[in-house]
Amino acid sequence: MDARRVKQILSSSADIDVNYNGVSVWIDTLNEDGRTATVHLRGDSDSKHSNVDISELNEV
Repeated sequence: MDARRVKQILSSSADIDVNYNGVSVWIDTLNEDGRTATVHLRGDSDSKHSNVDISELNEV
């Protein structure tokens, strides 16, 4: 995924399914470097937040 698409997903009101390593995640923010994002497990708002490379995010 690229930074442009991450920004679109973040600004959308639609429920867009995104996977990281085959696991469904919510994107919380696109980090300032434009190459990483903070995500957490979908369905578990208390889950640990992780910084991941956006190239490893896949829209389902």
